[in-house]
Amino acid sequence: MLKRGAALLCVGLILAFGLEFTQVLRTEPALAAANEQATRVVIEKAARRLTLERDGRALAQYAVALGSSPVGQKEREGDGRTPEGVYTVDFKHPGSRYHLALRISYPDAQARDAARSAGVSPGGDIMIHGIRNGLGWLGALHRERDWTDGCVAVTNAEIREIWARVPEGTPVEIRP
Repeated sequence: MLKRGAALLCVGLILAFGLEFTQVLRTEPALAAANEQATRVVIEKAARRLTLERDGRALAQYAVALGSSPVGQKEREGDGRTPEGVYTVDFKHPGSRYHLALRISYPDAQARDAARSAGVSPGGDIMIHGIRNGLGWLGALHRERDWTDGCVAVTNAEIREIWARVPEGTPVEIRP
């Protein structure tokens, strides 16, 4: 009986992990009512904080993890820095490897020019995203260290809230 219970537990864990890893049951959250949507996203790197604002009023705040080397402006692909400046959410990626993701319009012309002058790639695909598929169980533990390649990471539950409140085209200001 004990062996059968252990086997069932193992099968259950494999199924749960597999479903979470493949995101087979993932759905896109519906967009919130217009009066609950953000008109701006502010990310403060030093405070490790993302704030959704509507007409200058804070709607919600979230603790975040950043790039693995977050201090300073992103200079090139692979530097582990989260860029600074004003961008927009230019695409919502429902099939992301990181639960759900909102792509930020980095690099802008200035970043491309600076990288070209330095003979390097500016990088790209900077996102606000959840936790890597299959690791959602980490929850808030993911914030114990900065771990992304330059993105801004929140929990899977939090990215679902953010997704619902941030339409494409929303300005994103990333501060030092």
